[in-house]
Amino acid sequence: MSSKESEKVKKHICLGILAHVDAGKTTLSESMLYISGSIRKMGRVDHKDAFLDTYDLERSRGITIFSKQAVLSWKDMGITLLDTPGHVDFSAEMERTLQVLDYAVLVISGADGVQGHTETLWRLLGQYKIPVFLFVNKMDQAGTDRERVLAELKKRFGDHCIDFEKVFGSESSEEAAEQLAMCDEGLLEQYLENGELPREQVADLISQRRVFPCYFGSALHTEGVEELLDALESLTEERQYPTKFGAKVYKIGRDEQGNRLTYLKVTGGSIKVREIITDTEEKINQIRRYSGAKYEMLSEVHAGEVCAVTGLSDTYPGQGLGAESESDMPILEPVLNYRIELPPDYLSADYRLNPQRKSGRWKNVCATRSKIVTKSKSSNILTPTTAKTTSRPWPK
Repeated sequence: MSSKESEKVKKHICLGILAHVDAGKTTLSESMLYISGSIRKMGRVDHKDAFLDTYDLERSRGITIFSKQAVLSWKDMGITLLDTPGHVDFSAEMERTLQVLDYAVLVISGADGVQGHTETLWRLLGQYKIPVFLFVNKMDQAGTDRERVLAELKKRFGDHCIDFEKVFGSESSEEAAEQLAMCDEGLLEQYLENGELPREQVADLISQRRVFPCYFGSALHTEGVEELLDALESLTEERQYPTKFGAKVYKIGRDEQGNRLTYLKVTGGSIKVREIITDTEEKINQIRRYSGAKYEMLSEVHAGEVCAVTGLSDTYPGQGLGAESESDMPILEPVLNYRIELPPDYLSADYRLNPQRKSGRWKNVCATRSKIVTKSKSSNILTPTTAKTTSRPWPK
């Protein structure tokens, strides 16, 4: 979405897509981008051409490893879409993304129902106080039962999981409308008085996590996806942000040229190119708005928007910039801890004490070591090892 298009949009939300692995999360993201016109051709994970699977390893394995950003517009709303890993091994990457979400879509496989990691995600979304829309995917598969899945959702997540297609959609039913009305005393009074369920009141209940809209369909066949987009446009509220600058860092990465990227959400005021961030005393060189592997260069980003910036060398996930506070420690703990040991010659005293000799192969070592330390700060999964030093010359 270009800068000119964003000016026309009345509302903007940052939306996360979460799911247990193989529930169809990336396929739903792909379908939303295709229906909204953001991409011309809908890729598939099994065909290894999905728009948001930008790394070779992701395409070959058919799983999401790193969180990805895409932008789309639907009617009078702009969406920054953040697709997150579904595999439990990459939960740290997923959890870091929760810090910047306004809303989330929790994808559930209609064939498998609520799975173990789905419940973990549900609890996490509650901890981070993120309003949730539920999308039950793969309803085109044989053996899926809409009422059975809805009953399971109510049993596992509570009675406030409501089939909204039977409230505002073409399959409207009085029973579903009554279930929604009973979620709030004020809404119930209005419903009993005139039979209406004002969308503004319903949107407010959703934002307070007192109602959880459920939608059903097949992302692969784009069934039910347009109804979900319509619901996001009419039943979400845009957050109000302060004028004083603030930003939350949620991810650190590097581009193909090795430039360090700080992914952040502006939570107050705005940031501009060449502006100095007082927290780090460093200047922002570039502001990029990514959509898949491609990005658009921006001169300024306002509160509520997500971007990647270059020029900051000491930032880390969870860091608050400006008026934004630091995030608490991650709730999820890694199943395994890994340690990388560099060969002793990589850290020889001779090369550490002679910066002028850092050329060629040594530069690669420095870059590798930098990435390891960065990963250690951000995820607590990889930890750098204090290697033995030696004055032996570089191996030929």
